[in-house]
Amino acid sequence: QVQLVESGGGLVQAGGSLRLSCAASGSMFSRHAMAWFRQAPGKEREFVASISRNGNSDYADSVRGRFSISRDNDKKQVYLQMSNLRTEDTAVYSCAARHTRLSAPMTRANHDYPYWGQGTQVTVSS
Repeated sequence: QVQLVESGGGLVQAGGSLRLSCAASGSMFSRHAMAWFRQAPGKEREFVASISRNGNSDYADSVRGRFSISRDNDKKQVYLQMSNLRTEDTAVYSCAARHTRLSAPMTRANHDYPYWGQGTQVTVSS
């Protein structure tokens, strides 16, 4: 079991930056692939970024080059550095985890992640 708590959301102007954090509790954090998803009002939840156990990353096209995902296994944290934010980035951002083999392929499907945080609101104003 992994419990996840996000922080770092807030209100920022377009072009600004924010860093989201996701703190995990429970055992074997290092054996979990981690991901960030977001859900805007009236829209379905969408994949943002993921990071594998060995640090490989994957990004949605809409955020590639602007967002960066990282993890610190000693601190049991995963981060999402967001730069050059746009109004369309406004959403509730949620952290997710899945226990995987070291060589497991990365996935963008939210149903592949059984553990979720409660989310943190990011609002980008024009």
